[in-house]
Amino acid sequence: MRRYCKMLIWILTLVLFGNSQTLKGQESELLPEESVYNKPKTKFWVNTYGKIRISKRLYWDAQTHFRFEETESMPFTGQVAQVYNRHAIGYIYSKEINFSLGGVLRLNFNTDPTSEDRNLVPEWRIWHQYQFAMPVFTAMTYHRIRIEHRWTQSFAENSTYIYRNRWRYLFGAKIPLNNTMLVPKAFYIAPEAELIMQSGKAVVGSAMEDLRLTTTLGYILTPRLTVAAGGMYSMGQTLQNAGEFNQTWTVRMHVYYSPDFRKIRNKLPAIHLKD
Repeated sequence: MRRYCKMLIWILTLVLFGNSQTLKGQESELLPEESVYNKPKTKFWVNTYGKIRISKRLYWDAQTHFRFEETESMPFTGQVAQVYNRHAIGYIYSKEINFSLGGVLRLNFNTDPTSEDRNLVPEWRIWHQYQFAMPVFTAMTYHRIRIEHRWTQSFAENSTYIYRNRWRYLFGAKIPLNNTMLVPKAFYIAPEAELIMQSGKAVVGSAMEDLRLTTTLGYILTPRLTVAAGGMYSMGQTLQNAGEFNQTWTVRMHVYYSPDFRKIRNKLPAIHLKD
C-alpha cells in the first residue's frame, strides 16, 4: 500500500506542476476590485453508473447523467440543462486500484430564456481516470484522479470550438452505518470533496473551475445494485473573469449497477475449477 501512496503523490505532483506551468504568466485584464460571488443556482441531477464486467481484468464503465437547472417558477427540476453519455474501458489492476480510458458526449441545452442563439450544442471529451481505494477501520476511502480533454462551443451560431484540459482530484469515503462492512442491506454515508482545475489558451487566470463538497446517503440493495441520494455545494471561477465566482446547490440521485455477463466458469475462483 505504501508504494500505491507514493504513486498517487507522484501523479498529483505532475498534474499540479503541469497545470501551474500552463497558467504561468497569464493575467486577467478585467479583474474586479473585489471577488464577485454570483447568486447560487439550484440544480437536480439523476445519475446512473454501470460497471459491466467483460473479463477478469476489463470492464465497461457506462455512465448516463440527466442534469436539470432551476427556472424562475421552479427550483431544481425546472429545465433540462445537460445530458451526459460517458463511457470507457476500465482495467482492474487489483481490488484497490483501477484505471479507465474513454470518451464523453455531453449535450448542452441553452437555459437562457432571453437568448436567440441555438438551443442545443454538443461537447466532446476524452477522459482517463486513476482510482485508488484504501480501507480505514470499517470505512473505505478513495483517491480519484480524472483528467479530461474537452472541446466546447458556445450557443452562438457558427461559433468555434475551444480546447481545454480539466484536472480533477476527488477524495471520498464510504462509511457503513448499520454494519461493519459495505454489504447488502447496509446503509452508508459518503462524504466527498473534489477540486477541478482547468488550463488552456482560453483560460486566463480562472484556473479553478469548480470545488465540489458532497454528502450522500446510500443503500446497498444487492452486490450488483446500490442506490444513493445527497446534496452538493459547488463554487468556481467563471471562464470570462477570474474574479467572478459561480455557486450552485445541487440535489443528486444515483443508481450504481454492476452486471456480470461472463460465463459461470469464469466467475468462479480458480481453486473451485480444480477441486
